[in-house]
Amino acid sequence: MAEFVDQVVLYVKAGDGGHGCASIHREKFKPLGGPDGGNGGRGGDVILEVDPSTSTLLDYHHRPHRKAVSGKQGMGANRDGANGPDVVLKVPNGTVVKDAKTGEVLVDLVGAGTRYVAAQGGHGGLGNAALASQKRKAPGFALLGEPGDEADVVLELKTVADVALVGFPNAGKSSLIAALSAARPKIADYPFTTLVPNLGVVTAGETIFTVADVPGLIPGASEGRGLGHEFLRHVERCSTIVHVLDCATIEPGRDPVTDVAVIEAELAAYGELENRPRLVVLNKADVPEARELAELVRPMLEEQGLRVFVISAATHEGLRELSFAMAEMVSADRAERPVEEPTRLVIRPKQLGDAGFTVRKVNENSYQVTGEKPERWIRQTDFTNDEAVGYLADRLDRLGIEKALAEAGATDGAEVIIGPMEGGYVFDWRASLESGVAQGPRGSDDRLG
Repeated sequence: MAEFVDQVVLYVKAGDGGHGCASIHREKFKPLGGPDGGNGGRGGDVILEVDPSTSTLLDYHHRPHRKAVSGKQGMGANRDGANGPDVVLKVPNGTVVKDAKTGEVLVDLVGAGTRYVAAQGGHGGLGNAALASQKRKAPGFALLGEPGDEADVVLELKTVADVALVGFPNAGKSSLIAALSAARPKIADYPFTTLVPNLGVVTAGETIFTVADVPGLIPGASEGRGLGHEFLRHVERCSTIVHVLDCATIEPGRDPVTDVAVIEAELAAYGELENRPRLVVLNKADVPEARELAELVRPMLEEQGLRVFVISAATHEGLRELSFAMAEMVSADRAERPVEEPTRLVIRPKQLGDAGFTVRKVNENSYQVTGEKPERWIRQTDFTNDEAVGYLADRLDRLGIEKALAEAGATDGAEVIIGPMEGGYVFDWRASLESGVAQGPRGSDDRLG
């Protein structure tokens, strides 16, 4: 059974808004009590929040569908419906959220408490008490609640660490991280012992940094072989890469110089890691043959411009010098980073003269209307109630849609689609002689057939 998952596809559905209530106040000796229908409650959001105590996406692997509760319907006596509670989903630090269809990065969640609304709850519908006006004193209708957002998102975990330990299986990465920090990863003498990235906190002088033990890489890892392809993403956030080389290996065709070349080729094939500073660690110097090999290949690696350290994770030889060298590189990287400014909310007002909608001629007598307001008003309308349909016609007229349709060449009986071509609302439009409340009996309107 899997214990660590770093990529999942998650379906999120926010709660729908509650419907408004159409009610008339009734009390003895007060026959004209007036409208008293309350508003519907707002649907709950689905929110992703960084939790430092969470280290895996395993829970969402087992339960990939998450839904929030809908708002309650409004009631008489001016009682509003209850809002639906938000659903807060805890994710690890370093989780990247992508659109499952397009692959677009929606947000990069870094820092404890960072939040992202993955699906926003629908607004509750207004009750008839809120819809009352001088022209419509006792509305016999209420607005419907809006549906909540729904989406498929990809959650991809990229470990947040300063230093990445890379190397072949059994090179001693887990032993090294255990020797440098208080982390206690699983250690054994068989390949692919490490199945999850391990994190350790290291202190060197006044510098405190984190080290990630990335599962063993093998040739072809960038193309999906072994475990490396799944975990190379965890190297992306690290500022320093440390090659951990096994000088005691007895595998044919293996030596430290060749191992460095193979791992570098895999890192290059994965991309975006070429400019990270490197250190090389020649491990297992407590074995006499390994020490001889380390001293032999050390000049060869230094000729490539690499800083080389001969260490033994078992006896802790050379670890102090190595930790201070890591701290030096981490400190240099932190000093070069730009100072993070506080997040500012950017408000972009609509351009002067922006009508808030567009009218497009589809064919000879067919027109499409798109825009946030008209599409939202359509979703709020109860089309089984003629008065509600008349109220919608009034809103569309006041927004200027009727005039825009006439200017675009629409005539009586034209087909008008409000919203997308697939799934939009289709009407047979009839032009009115004047704007404002439609003429005729209460609840009737001939502008929207």
